Amino acid sequence: MSSATTLVTLDVNGNEAQVPAALHDTMLTVLRDGLQLTAAKRGCNQGVCGACTISIDGVPMRACLSLAHACEHAEVRTLEGLQGGREMRALQAAFARSGAFQCGFCTAGMLVAAHALLQRDPAPDEQAVRKALSGNLCRCTGYVKIIEAVQHAARSLQPEGVAS
Repeated sequence: MSSATTLVTLDVNGNEAQVPAALHDTMLTVLRDGLQLTAAKRGCNQGVCGACTISIDGVPMRACLSLAHACEHAEVRTLEGLQGGREMRALQAAFARSGAFQCGFCTAGMLVAAHALLQRDPAPDEQAVRKALSGNLCRCTGYVKIIEAVQHAARSLQPEGVAS
C-alpha cells in the first residue's frame, strides 16, 4: 500500500471488507479490481450508461461516480449480493423468459435498478418502470421487453388473488 492509499472498511453484500483505496478511487474500481466483484460493468465511466449501477443504502447509484471512502458507513449491494432474494429471482426469471437482454452488458445495472424499484413499489405501472430504469442505457433491445419483464416479475411476486 503506497502512501497515497489508505484502508477503507466497507459493508459490501453484507460482509465487511477492508480494501486499500486512494481518496479518488471509485466504488467501481474497488469492487472490480479490489474485491473481484465484476457484475457492475465499466461502461462509459462517466455516470451516463448505468452499467455500473449498485445499491448504496437501498438507492441505485453509479459505482463509477461513487467514491469508495464516501461509502465507508453505507450498505453497498452489488448484483452478486442481491442473488437469491425473492425479487431478484423473479426478475432474472422474467428477463430470461422475455428475452429482455441481448448482449447482456446492461443487464446487471438494469436488474439492480429494477430490484430497488420493486423494493419500494411492488406493483409498478409502466411509467414507474420507465422512470426507475431511465438512467440505464441499452443499445440492443429497445426497452420494451425489459419493461415487460419488470412488470411480469412484479406480478409474479404479488400474493395470489391480488391484482396489480
